[in-house]
Amino acid sequence: MRSRHVVPLALFAGVALAGCGDDVPNTAPTESTASITSEAEPTSTIAPTSTTVASGADLYGVRYCEILAVTIDAVNTTAEVWGTQGINDCPDEAFRAIDPAVAATDLGATVALANGPRFWVLDRIVANELAGSLETHDFGGIEMRSIAFVELGPGVPDRSPYIPRRVERDTEFVFEAGREVYELTSPDGSVYIMQSYTIERDPTLTADALAALGDRLELPAGWTFSSRVLDAELVVEDIDGFAAVIQDELNNSYQLSVDGTTSAG
Repeated sequence: MRSRHVVPLALFAGVALAGCGDDVPNTAPTESTASITSEAEPTSTIAPTSTTVASGADLYGVRYCEILAVTIDAVNTTAEVWGTQGINDCPDEAFRAIDPAVAATDLGATVALANGPRFWVLDRIVANELAGSLETHDFGGIEMRSIAFVELGPGVPDRSPYIPRRVERDTEFVFEAGREVYELTSPDGSVYIMQSYTIERDPTLTADALAALGDRLELPAGWTFSSRVLDAELVVEDIDGFAAVIQDELNNSYQLSVDGTTSAG
């Protein structure tokens, strides 16, 4: 594995971090700025050709966290996502103890960023083909698996909220009938369904408070937040192996739903 220069996390403090899930301090991985949009599928125990992840299990409310190994490049900066999904529930003490500089060196990345803790607000995930390598890594006592790759554009990434990022994965996020879902709608009518919320910026945030997020978010002009209870199952899929994911300023994550306006009432 090639070794790259480790850039202090403070480098990213100068980037517009208004809430896309990012980092500022270099020793506190649970801070709000320690993440980039990711949220890959919890598939640590299945083969790349498997179908249903955690079959029969309700993933709603399941806790997880991630480390993003970011490689800054003048043409296309990328992040390899390492996550606890399907392995453990992100023990808090172990997650807080992760040294980002050590993680970056171990993974041969420019910088390592922490993402989480996060909680799923979907019911189940179907993984048709894994984007990660299935390789696992021990981050100071907490095991994670390579899950997905995120494209962040050229140079140091602008991780402002409400900007779509491409996440390489082939998954179906399933929300069952009767589930309350939370949606961001862009000025062009694109609908993004919340897939997970985080306690990075607001440690008191709970699932019960999500429906009222519209009163807290500083939405860009033309954007709206809404919630609804599904009359029918809703499946949010990637498009040709890539998911379009955005975050709000609290770092909660949403994926573009092609059928989001028609799949349920």
